[in-house]
Amino acid sequence: MFDPFLLAQQVLDEAPYSKEAVLPLLTDDQVPLTDILAAAFRIRSRFFGKEVTLHILNNVQNGVCPEDCRYCAQSAGSSAAIEEYPMKPDNEILMEAERAYKNGACRYCMVFSGSGPEPDRIEHLCSLVREIKQRFSIEVCVSPGRIDYQQALRLRAAGLDRLNHNLNTSLQNYANICTTHTFTDRLETLRAARAADLAVCSGLIVGMGETAEDLVDIALTFRTLGVHSIPVNFLIPVSGQDIPGARPLTPEYCLRVLCMFRFLNPRTEIRMAAGRELHLRSLQVMGLFAANSLFLSGYLNVSGHPDVETLQMIRDAGFDIRSEIPLDELISSARESTGQVPLKTINDLRPCQTRES
Repeated sequence: MFDPFLLAQQVLDEAPYSKEAVLPLLTDDQVPLTDILAAAFRIRSRFFGKEVTLHILNNVQNGVCPEDCRYCAQSAGSSAAIEEYPMKPDNEILMEAERAYKNGACRYCMVFSGSGPEPDRIEHLCSLVREIKQRFSIEVCVSPGRIDYQQALRLRAAGLDRLNHNLNTSLQNYANICTTHTFTDRLETLRAARAADLAVCSGLIVGMGETAEDLVDIALTFRTLGVHSIPVNFLIPVSGQDIPGARPLTPEYCLRVLCMFRFLNPRTEIRMAAGRELHLRSLQVMGLFAANSLFLSGYLNVSGHPDVETLQMIRDAGFDIRSEIPLDELISSARESTGQVPLKTINDLRPCQTRES
């Protein structure tokens, strides 16, 4: 019988194990989810303790994309009702970077729609990166689309901490979700960034018709590439999506996926990303026993939970965040900004008055 604790010990001992040894994390219904989570937490706690890193995305350019990615509301031919706009003004981008810092994010990510940047866009990005790093004590990540080695070098010289470019699904499944570029095209951007000594962030979207073997394959691809951060997204239905084999996700399966990525990438930042509220539902907090990172509030063209709910979830589960601002202070500030009254403590409660008969 498959033993997740034995596999976790092999991971911690850096002992060899096969792809087939990992598949039961996703496929063996006889293994209790609680055992898998506990085993994954042994790995997570070894390398990250109980720390959670918060990330905030800024969609600095939206829509008008020539790519036909079937999962994306911004793709060519999508009928989703989104607001299309060119690159935001610099002062707005800087204000959002400041807001991210004050909300406790350790990393601020600027995301662009489209295939890739023109030369003048790279220079503009370099200027923004330098300005943000000078003003705020926050790491900067950019998701610019496909870039080459020379562009990666320029971003690295400007002080960029991390470049994001998601693989999204496995090599075997890629043609089912996009035809205007290939899996290899995306790999080349990640290899260019790594060659330029940039840290890389690359993730996937679960629920696009992939098999359990596909998920293990992409986790192994990330490990081979030396990816520093893996955002695990769960497919969010939007108007116009037509993805062959797409199927509903269950909270248990989503948690198993997070655990599998922790087993295969033990030292890597694993992030609960888009779709965590929709698909994990009441089990969302359990994802932190495998993942050590999450996005705060919205994700590009959809909204997430209010910041205060996410921060309180982290505190309630006994975790802390990596930030110069204490978690309790962030929670208080978030409550004030939403007009919420602080929760009462047990000492504030009084017994209900019963009406005498």
